[in-house]
Amino acid sequence: MLEGGPEELPERVVPIERPGDDLKIPFRNGYEHFKATSREKDTGEGRLPVYEWWERTELPG
Repeated sequence: MLEGGPEELPERVVPIERPGDDLKIPFRNGYEHFKATSREKDTGEGRLPVYEWWERTELPG
Protein backbone atom coordinates (compact mmCIF):
# COMPACT_ATOMS: atom_id res chain seq x y z
CA MET A 1 0.00 0.00 0.00
CA LEU A 2 1.58 3.27 -1.16
CA GLU A 3 1.04 6.48 0.80
CA GLY A 4 2.01 9.95 -0.39
CA GLY A 5 3.63 10.92 -3.65
CA PRO A 6 1.74 12.14 -6.71
CA GLU A 7 -2.05 11.86 -6.54
CA GLU A 8 -2.01 10.72 -10.18
CA LEU A 9 -0.21 7.43 -9.49
CA PRO A 10 -2.31 4.78 -11.26
CA GLU A 11 -2.01 2.16 -8.48
CA ARG A 12 -1.77 2.40 -4.70
CA VAL A 13 -1.54 -1.35 -4.18
CA VAL A 14 1.51 -2.77 -5.94
CA PRO A 15 3.28 -6.14 -5.85
CA ILE A 16 6.50 -6.36 -3.84
CA GLU A 17 9.38 -8.80 -4.25
CA ARG A 18 10.56 -8.84 -0.64
CA PRO A 19 8.78 -7.22 2.30
CA GLY A 20 10.81 -4.39 3.81
CA ASP A 21 12.72 -3.46 0.65
CA ASP A 22 12.31 0.11 -0.60
CA LEU A 23 10.22 0.49 -3.75
CA LYS A 24 11.04 2.40 -6.94
CA ILE A 25 7.90 2.97 -9.04
CA PRO A 26 8.31 4.23 -12.65
CA PHE A 27 6.12 7.29 -13.27
CA ARG A 28 6.22 10.14 -15.82
CA ASN A 29 9.86 10.04 -16.98
CA GLY A 30 11.18 9.28 -13.52
CA TYR A 31 10.77 7.17 -10.42
CA GLU A 32 8.79 7.65 -7.23
CA HIS A 33 10.63 6.19 -4.23
CA PHE A 34 8.79 4.66 -1.27
CA LYS A 35 10.28 3.43 2.03
CA ALA A 36 8.89 0.57 4.04
CA THR A 37 7.24 1.50 7.35
CA SER A 38 6.31 -0.66 10.33
CA ARG A 39 2.63 0.09 9.70
CA GLU A 40 0.00 -2.06 8.01
CA LYS A 41 -3.39 -1.10 6.59
CA ASP A 42 -6.59 -3.09 6.15
CA THR A 43 -7.72 -2.99 2.51
CA GLY A 44 -10.14 -4.84 0.26
CA GLU A 45 -7.18 -7.08 -0.59
CA GLY A 46 -6.38 -7.87 3.04
CA ARG A 47 -3.89 -6.41 5.53
CA LEU A 48 -1.00 -4.88 3.60
CA PRO A 49 2.33 -3.27 4.57
CA VAL A 50 2.45 0.51 4.14
CA TYR A 51 5.17 2.19 2.08
CA GLU A 52 5.63 5.94 2.43
CA TRP A 53 6.79 8.25 -0.38
CA TRP A 54 10.12 9.96 0.27
CA GLU A 55 11.54 11.27 -3.04
CA ARG A 56 11.36 11.45 -6.83
CA THR A 57 14.20 11.00 -9.30
CA GLU A 58 14.02 12.21 -12.92
CA LEU A 59 15.37 10.31 -15.91
CA PRO A 60 17.68 12.30 -18.19
CA GLY A 61 16.22 13.60 -21.40
